[in-house]
Amino acid sequence: MEVAFCQTLSFNADTFEYEAVAQDNGNATVIKFAVDEKQTSPGDVVVVLNETDIVFHGLIGKIENGFAYASDPKGSLLAATVQ
Repeated sequence: MEVAFCQTLSFNADTFEYEAVAQDNGNATVIKFAVDEKQTSPGDVVVVLNETDIVFHGLIGKIENGFAYASDPKGSLLAATVQ
C-alpha cells in the first residue's frame, strides 16, 4: 500500500508573485510561480486569498526548474495581469 501526502500552500493575493500561463475573461486559470522543489510536490493544493475570499484554488500539476504550475479552470478570480 502506497501512502501519499499533500499539503496546502496559502498565499495573499496582494503579495503573491505569479505569471498567468492561461486565462479566461481576465482571470488566471493556470499560473506559474516559484517554489522550493524539495518541499513542494505535484498534487499539492494552492489557495490564494484576497483577505477572507478565495480567489484561486487549484492543484499543482507539475514542477519544472523551480516553478510550479497550478490550475483553477472554473472558479478563478485571480487577475490574469499582475499589477
